[in-house]
Amino acid sequence: MSSAGKRRIVVAMTGATGAIYGVRLLEELRSVGGFETHVVISKAGLLSAAAELDRGRRELESLGDVVHAEKEIGASIASGSFKADGMIIAPCSMRTLAAIATGVTDNLITRAADVALKERRRLVLLARETPLTLVHLRNMVTVTEMGAVVFPPVPAFYAKLDSLDAMIDQTVGRVLDLFGVDSPLVRRWSGIRAPADE
Repeated sequence: MSSAGKRRIVVAMTGATGAIYGVRLLEELRSVGGFETHVVISKAGLLSAAAELDRGRRELESLGDVVHAEKEIGASIASGSFKADGMIIAPCSMRTLAAIATGVTDNLITRAADVALKERRRLVLLARETPLTLVHLRNMVTVTEMGAVVFPPVPAFYAKLDSLDAMIDQTVGRVLDLFGVDSPLVRRWSGIRAPADE
């Protein structure tokens, strides 16, 4: 808990495509309230957000409550003594995934992820790449065995979402489910009846 009694979540954005997922996560965490977000955006993440969303550093960082630089290895979130509910990396590049899988903590994002794992906190990785190589798959298995949740942002077509924005929101809502946040973004499954025999 933060000093203000809010839950803390670390949100990182890396250089894979899908910057909108990080943006929407931060927007929704602010909307539902009760959270203090700590944001780290890699240099490549800033490039992706600029290319995909036409958003610069200042606009992205304004979405978080506390902002840390990628190279700020002495930041609060680099220590296990800093209390947090967990961390979400959205999007998570294959380079970041590989660093986490091998314990290479060469920047604040990978160090904070390592902290989440060692403290047995929730770590969710919105891994973005396709097709996947054997190395990608093995790294996903490794981080899963370490306790992380690999969450590729795959659309739920059965929900009959009618726009790209709705698909993004569904994914964001399902990620927040993993932190016990009941977001109105999720279109909940209520079952399906078998087709009648003709």
